[in-house]
Amino acid sequence: MFERFERLIDPFKEMPLDVPPKGFAAFCWYYTKPVWPILIWVSALGAMIAILEVTIFTFLGDLVNWLSEEDRSDFLLNNWPSLLGMAVVLLVVYPIVESAWQLLFHQGLMATYPMSVRWRVHRYLLRQSISFYQDDFAGRIANKLMQTALAVREVVTRIADILVYVVVYFTAAVFVVSSANPIFATPFLGWLVAYLVVLRFFIPKLRETAKNQADARSLMTGHVVDAYTNIATVKLFSHASREEDYARGSMTSFLGTVFRQMRLVTMLNISLTAINMLLLFSVGGLSIVLWQYRVVSIGDVAIAVGLVLRLQGMSQWILWEVSGLFENVGTVQDGIATISRERDVTDLPDAVALDVPRGEITFEKVRFHYGKKSGVIDDLNLSLKPGEKIGLIGRSGAGKSTMVNLLLRFYDLEGGRILVDGQDIAKVRQDDIRENIGVVSQDTSLLHRSIFENVSYGRPNVGQEEVETALRKAHAFDFVQGLSDPSGRLGLEAHVGERGVKLSGGQRQRIAIARVLLKNAPILVLDEATSALDSEVESAIQDSLFDLMEGKTVIAIAHRLSTIAAMDRLIVMDKGRIIEEGSHDELLARNGLYAQLWAHQSGGFLDPVKIA
Repeated sequence: MFERFERLIDPFKEMPLDVPPKGFAAFCWYYTKPVWPILIWVSALGAMIAILEVTIFTFLGDLVNWLSEEDRSDFLLNNWPSLLGMAVVLLVVYPIVESAWQLLFHQGLMATYPMSVRWRVHRYLLRQSISFYQDDFAGRIANKLMQTALAVREVVTRIADILVYVVVYFTAAVFVVSSANPIFATPFLGWLVAYLVVLRFFIPKLRETAKNQADARSLMTGHVVDAYTNIATVKLFSHASREEDYARGSMTSFLGTVFRQMRLVTMLNISLTAINMLLLFSVGGLSIVLWQYRVVSIGDVAIAVGLVLRLQGMSQWILWEVSGLFENVGTVQDGIATISRERDVTDLPDAVALDVPRGEITFEKVRFHYGKKSGVIDDLNLSLKPGEKIGLIGRSGAGKSTMVNLLLRFYDLEGGRILVDGQDIAKVRQDDIRENIGVVSQDTSLLHRSIFENVSYGRPNVGQEEVETALRKAHAFDFVQGLSDPSGRLGLEAHVGERGVKLSGGQRQRIAIARVLLKNAPILVLDEATSALDSEVESAIQDSLFDLMEGKTVIAIAHRLSTIAAMDRLIVMDKGRIIEEGSHDELLARNGLYAQLWAHQSGGFLDPVKIA
């Protein structure tokens, strides 16, 4: 039975990856559309429960009147139809309605609703631009995803169920007491006005505090995760105390928001207690007066006092629900600022598939400044023939890695265009571009998964034999065979830790090379691909790299010039422009920047004379 209700919502249903709305109501509705039929049923059942609870109080009033007025001997004979009706409501109708509400609310909504939000937000964020992640903490982004998903659920369910229940309950209660005597309703209406005034005063303050608190919590989490992610750097510089101070600042800010929240809560509770006591006193006093003048019966007094006591209990609950509602409103508003950001790089509506039969690459008057007025790439023109292998050379900041990032379309050009086999990459799908380019970078990052999953990441459907072949070509198979992790997994199944921290830099690099070997894309980018390898290992896998480059168009970046000196053509860059190009011997003969850089190295290593 539980599973049937748990399957009412498919949280992983494929939905469009549109930019989420920035308005609060539109944002909540955007993520609520898949579950709205269940929410309507939950609201309807909540309203029925409220009416039934007030009806039960009328039963209590009728029972008091009968017991005080009728003869014991024929009580059951005279009232058995009404008593039977009460029994049916109490033992059949109310349990059925309550059970239906519980199943729909807890099994149908509470788990799958926020998971649906998380899934859709996660899918959207995975397709966010590189700059989105460069400008924020990964831990903070993840925290926003988790917090916002729960906050959306709480806001919507509170409005759709709890507030509906409260409104229906109070309306029914006022109707019941006023049916005895309209004057009886006066204290209830006065209490409602006072209650709304209290909420109107405190809730906006709680909402603003909650918004600040959500942001402070995310920042605090980001600072803590940042230290854990870079724990090796923290220890290398013996900066545990510095990280404590860094975290203490954000924790102190977060604590300040909690203190402000608790002050408001204390004042709110005191105000609520005061108006609740005034309601009880007013109804009690009015009951005595009306009873003395025989305007109301003892049963009417029992109903009124019972409803007051129930409202007093509910008022605290309503307070926290409404307070929680606006706290979650603040959390959602805070999350919208992160989640609803438009992507910097998007596919055109009519983007087509990229076909790469040859691997020709052309940069035409490319201009890109990272949004600055000047800098990085200016009026760059470069053509690579199919299968040509070029080396990019230049000082740090010359624009080499930026060229690669633009080819991968991590950023959109500010001017010019890049063609792959005559196709403008701005008009094709991003995924197709990256599927046709294999990259080994100097900053090798592995997923915290098994060796097998990391190597097969570019071709998920390959078998173990193909993965092992790639590892052997990358001279990684031997060390992989000896790997283990704390869970007892061995070899290919061993997990490598976050970003691959359980492996050395050279081991991570060889795993990355194996991954690209297996991907076998027609275009290859080597960005300091052997920078983390010692000379012996580099020499050992050099043949594998040449095999990897065979038949491919290759762009190689290396500061160790000996590793790219044998390329078909060398391109020397400075300040975003190409200033020299040619073969190794031709560039040496020109005695330009390349010759200067080469003079500082001998066979790819520092000149021993310089060291001396």
